[in-house]
Amino acid sequence: MVYAAPMVATISQVASEVGVRPDTIRYYERVGLLPSPDRSPNGYRAYGEEDVERLRFIRGAQRFGLKLRDIRELLAIRDRGVCPCGHTAELVKKRLADLDAQLANLKRLRGEMARLSETLPSDKVGEGQPWPCDVQFIRTGGGETND
Repeated sequence: MVYAAPMVATISQVASEVGVRPDTIRYYERVGLLPSPDRSPNGYRAYGEEDVERLRFIRGAQRFGLKLRDIRELLAIRDRGVCPCGHTAELVKKRLADLDAQLANLKRLRGEMARLSETLPSDKVGEGQPWPCDVQFIRTGGGETND
């Protein structure tokens, strides 16, 4: 959005424009991601264009999976007037490594689940016999079964 005059908006207006809830904006203020806004004469929070840009920065960084503490670091660098791109590159590389590890774990889990799905009977097991699903879950949990 381009404004001819400095924008002054309420928390509800900014929340709607950025796509977050007003409570989220208040939380960001409490944890130091967003500076405390000026107040209008009637006591309402009054936000400007810089606040909207900062909120969009936070949302964009979150979409890439950055944690709030990482975003806080980037904002601090940015607030000092220094380019945060070098630090961003390091955070993104770390996030990529985390994603690769999660994907490997999901692939392993999928294989285990597919094997379990193929080995479990689809009907009831005879009375007095251990249930195969119980046996498998207990073994996978590191336990022993009496089967």
